[in-house]
Amino acid sequence: MFEEGATMPKKCQGQHKQKEQQEKRPATPTFLLELPLAVDAGQAARLRAHLEAARQLYNAILSQGQQRLRRMRSDPAWQEARALPRTHKAERAAAFSALRKAHGFSEAALHEAVKGLRVGWIAEHIEAVLAQTLATRAYRALNRVCLGKGKRLRFKSRGRGLSSIENKRNDTSLRFVLQPASEGNAGYLLWNGDQMPALINWKDEVVTHGLRHRIKYARLIQRPASSPRAAGADAQGSRYVVQLALEGKPHHKPKHTIGQGIVGADLGPSTLALVPQQGEASLQVFCAELAPEACAIRRLQRQMDRQRRAGNPEHYDEKGRVKKQGKKRLPWKNSKRYQATRRRKATRERKLAAHRKSLHGRKVHEVVALGRTIILEKVSYKAWQKRFGKSVGLRAPGMFVELLRRTVASTGGTLVEVPTRTTALSQWCHGCGRRVKKPLSQRWHHCECGVGPVQRDLYSAFLAAYLDPAEPTPSCVRHQAYWEGAEARLRAAHERLAQRAREGQSLPRSFGIPRAGARLPKSPGEPPQEPAFLHQWEGLEAWNESLEPPAL
Repeated sequence: MFEEGATMPKKCQGQHKQKEQQEKRPATPTFLLELPLAVDAGQAARLRAHLEAARQLYNAILSQGQQRLRRMRSDPAWQEARALPRTHKAERAAAFSALRKAHGFSEAALHEAVKGLRVGWIAEHIEAVLAQTLATRAYRALNRVCLGKGKRLRFKSRGRGLSSIENKRNDTSLRFVLQPASEGNAGYLLWNGDQMPALINWKDEVVTHGLRHRIKYARLIQRPASSPRAAGADAQGSRYVVQLALEGKPHHKPKHTIGQGIVGADLGPSTLALVPQQGEASLQVFCAELAPEACAIRRLQRQMDRQRRAGNPEHYDEKGRVKKQGKKRLPWKNSKRYQATRRRKATRERKLAAHRKSLHGRKVHEVVALGRTIILEKVSYKAWQKRFGKSVGLRAPGMFVELLRRTVASTGGTLVEVPTRTTALSQWCHGCGRRVKKPLSQRWHHCECGVGPVQRDLYSAFLAAYLDPAEPTPSCVRHQAYWEGAEARLRAAHERLAQRAREGQSLPRSFGIPRAGARLPKSPGEPPQEPAFLHQWEGLEAWNESLEPPAL
């Protein structure tokens, strides 16, 4: 034992630190709190220099990791490990682990490699701990490519830059310091000698709740503003915020109620059907408010294309196609008007993303208010991108499900994602227990056993609502007992959609309502369109269709 006041030998200090690293801390829940920063011109210039150094260091470690990945894949032992049967999981894991260790393809190995790259002027901007977080970030990107989850690596260009950097802990390097209440309750982000004050609204209950918890680490984020003249923007048109990773659970506002029942959901690329066990069923367009903003962005894209063609006529052939020059990149000339239009489009995209995130949060709270347990099918959103690229890119259903999963977990609920292949809710009939494959164009379920007609998405949500979470397999006995009470609710949900179509609202085809409803007169006094006019626009057949479900 050492006497009080005596220093521990360096060898013992190293062993003590190694023992502490080996003992992993128990995992605790984490939530984020974002605060804007008040940055002056000098601090903004230094922050841009720090982020540029971090970008170059990240690219360097990413390049070195890519070389190690290529050497590992070119090793004959790699093909031998891949040839092992997938049933021999232990042997495959041992073979790939030996390959990673032999070629230094691991997170710890990249942490050691980054020490030799953090030299010269980069070491003046990036501390050792931040370099390790950049190495971890690079390893995750490399590992995705190694496992086949990503096609290629994306190096950070100078134009794109590195927009965020984070620390591991809050006691060194990039850290956030909060003054005690007796000294003013001010908060500052400290990095490389700069003290940047955070704008804290203590009247906001979310901010007050978050700053009462322990800060695990801080993350600096650089975001583009609409222009350098925007509020809080620097000379380059960027704003800076700090994200605090806090220990605990996020604040729950009293206005966001939490249901107690079970809710079945059927999420499509542009639709969302909700059927709670107790309550009103609904079928609605998913993030319908985003459509006008998407139209405005498309107009800006067409304007940018016209401006680029006018400034670079030599790069297009007589048919208006871009001339191919192999791997050589064409030198494009971007006019000042083109650059201004591009900035306007970037601002629109930024506002669209913020609006989508807000709509997702609002819809998540509406779903949580219906029930504590949410059941929906687990689908591949990447596969949706291939078939419904525009709709998925606009509405981001995968992001919505991820936000729903986090919110349900923070409120003590459960999100159950049942496998699509085994349940096949859109193909199964609870009346006879048969599975009949339906094309996507068939939007109504009507079986010979007497079930239906009922809208397909609403019926899938009904089947999901009454699945057993412990064993998510459809059962005729279980669903038949609840069908009589649920059928009226499903028909009422469809009637509300039909009424909106009669009023002139255009609805997606997946609702199973003819598009003729969108062409009906807005007022009784308006004369109906002539059949000849409808025939000209190929709408005669749609005009003759009714709004009622088909009688099969």
